[in-house]
Amino acid sequence: FICLSVLQMSYSRYRSRSRSVDSSDVENPGNNLFVTGLSSRLTDRDLEKHFSTEGEVIDASIVLDPWTRESRGFGFVTMATLKEAERCIKYLDRSVLEGRVITVEKILLTAAG
Repeated sequence: FICLSVLQMSYSRYRSRSRSVDSSDVENPGNNLFVTGLSSRLTDRDLEKHFSTEGEVIDASIVLDPWTRESRGFGFVTMATLKEAERCIKYLDRSVLEGRVITVEKILLTAAG
């Protein structure tokens, strides 16, 4: 329980760096995407390159296991605009990247607590 609370606090602190102090009502404006089905060989740069075909990528990151540093098979992409994110969902969902079919969907961000 204590470890989980510390993890949640760390995650909340990380997520709120670019937001106002009170982020209790922050939700995804629609430009943050959740991507699954990623190859373990894929890099953040590969993910960014794939999504840049549909617009400007603000951030692309693959989630790594904290102990092994290997990909957990999913990641997050932030597009510059809602329109670009919607294009990614429309055209990149179920696309093939590094030989694997990926899924792309909008994520909802809500404050933990």
